[in-house]
Amino acid sequence: MVIRGLIIVLGLTFLSQPVQSQVKDYARFVVNTLASDSLFGRGYVNDGDKKAANFIEQQFREFDVLPLNNRYRQSFNIPVNTFPDSIFLAIDGREFEVGTDFHVLPGSPSISGVYDLIFIPKEEIFDLPKLQSTIDKAEGKILVIDEYPDSLMDNTQRNVWVQIQQFLTRHPNNKAEATILLTNEKLTWYGSQIEDSNPSIRLHKDVFDPTSKTVEIKLSNRFYNSYPTQNVFGFIEGESDSTLLFMAHYDHFGMMGQAIFPGANDNASGVAMLLSLARHYSNSENEPPYNMVFVAFGAEELGLIGAKYFAENPPYELSTTKFMLNFDISGTGDDGIRVVNGSVYPTQFDQLVELNENYELLPQVRIRGSACNSDHCIFDRLNIPGFYIYTLGGIPAYHDIYDRPETLPLTEFEDYFRLMTLFVDGM
Repeated sequence: MVIRGLIIVLGLTFLSQPVQSQVKDYARFVVNTLASDSLFGRGYVNDGDKKAANFIEQQFREFDVLPLNNRYRQSFNIPVNTFPDSIFLAIDGREFEVGTDFHVLPGSPSISGVYDLIFIPKEEIFDLPKLQSTIDKAEGKILVIDEYPDSLMDNTQRNVWVQIQQFLTRHPNNKAEATILLTNEKLTWYGSQIEDSNPSIRLHKDVFDPTSKTVEIKLSNRFYNSYPTQNVFGFIEGESDSTLLFMAHYDHFGMMGQAIFPGANDNASGVAMLLSLARHYSNSENEPPYNMVFVAFGAEELGLIGAKYFAENPPYELSTTKFMLNFDISGTGDDGIRVVNGSVYPTQFDQLVELNENYELLPQVRIRGSACNSDHCIFDRLNIPGFYIYTLGGIPAYHDIYDRPETLPLTEFEDYFRLMTLFVDGM
């Protein structure tokens, strides 16, 4: 109750101040809240997704944004693999830190014990008979594979490597207890709707000694066949029956054992833009030209599930949608923004560019074609016009534990917000 009361007080404080001058401050408040450790990465451990949904609904209510068909929520179920308990990894007695030194592959099942290691150098990865012979001798042991650098693989080798990884994680004939993949690449994480048959870990190559003999590992997963989650939405009535659809996904990867993935840029920042626009147009001085629907989607990181459910079970008539705007990664802007579908809808894109130049807002507005890489994709397939926009430049943190609010600059957030309101008001 204390935390909720504090959020309400902060929200009312923003409402009592001039809207435009507080755009960045309000965005910072939203990002800090959604990406705080108390929301556990907005995933499926400790009800992180539900805590985030509660906050978003609360913001809609405080701005007098209306429910859609008498509700702010749309519930649906998902399969998801989670890691709710602490994870331990030590090689020859040297402990490694989850999230920093290594990642657990998201479909991994539980494993616990001390095991002998079998090291496979990268030169042997594509010697398939030798690789198979080594794997056949790995029963009760853990394989350590030195990954071949992706930049050095040709397309054939990439396809073979994908098949090898699938064999290691999912094939019943793989007798190894687990696999440790050594990499020089940045550690990035993602979600999984399935539970693999064998655990896998991706470990930074520079912390591993090839002469190592044993590994101790403790990893516990919990797989849900049907985890209940939700979309959150609100409605503002406009002067026309046509609808503008604003969207941003609020979910992130949650927790990998004790490691939290805060998801400040991806996508607390997009939700900050969504809520900032809802806050702006809920003000009677900014009466919108069209009906407005604001949707915070769940389960985007698991495969655009929330958006698909919304599109298949729409709480309003989708055919009334004049245009949609999808905000996914809105927290930098040092190098401007990129507009997916810009070449698909050149008239609207040119309007965006002209507004940006006339008002001297963002460094640049870059064009891109269609791309099925965020929640807009489902609506593209329904021929609903719109853009997916994301900011460029700034911090490199992405799908990792470093995407934190304290390092997210919100460099161009105010100018980005102003460009969006100018664009919407000019429709």
